[in-house]
Amino acid sequence: MKIEHIAIWSKDIERLKAFYERYFSARSNDKYMNEKKGFSSYFLSFDSGARLEIMAMPTVPGSKDDPYQQFTGLIHLAMSVGSEAEVDRLTAKLSEDGYEVLDGPRRTGDGYYESVVFDPDRNRIEITV
Repeated sequence: MKIEHIAIWSKDIERLKAFYERYFSARSNDKYMNEKKGFSSYFLSFDSGARLEIMAMPTVPGSKDDPYQQFTGLIHLAMSVGSEAEVDRLTAKLSEDGYEVLDGPRRTGDGYYESVVFDPDRNRIEITV
C-alpha cells in the first residue's frame, strides 16, 4: 500500500505550481477545471512517484491557523533532495529568492539533516536528505 497523493487548497494554484516545478522538479498535468463548481486543480508528479494535488475553488475559506504555530492535522511536506549539500544549496536559494526559512539547515536530535521553509501559501516544507 502507498499514499497515492496529498492535496492542498490554494488561492493561487498557478503560483504554487510554479514554485514546486522550479524548486522541486515537479511535473504538472494539464489543468483540470469544473466550471460549474468553480473548481480547478493540477496534479504535480515527482521523480519518486509521489504526487501533490493543488486545488482552488473560490468558496473554500482561507485557513484561520497561524502558520508560525504548530497545530493538529497535516503540518508539513517532507521533500528529500538526496544530500546535505543539496539541503544547504536549496535552502539558501529559497532564502535568496525571498522565501522564509523557519529553521535550519540543522541536524535534528533524531539524526535528520533538514531545513524548514514556507512555500508561497505558507505551507511548511521540510527539506531533508
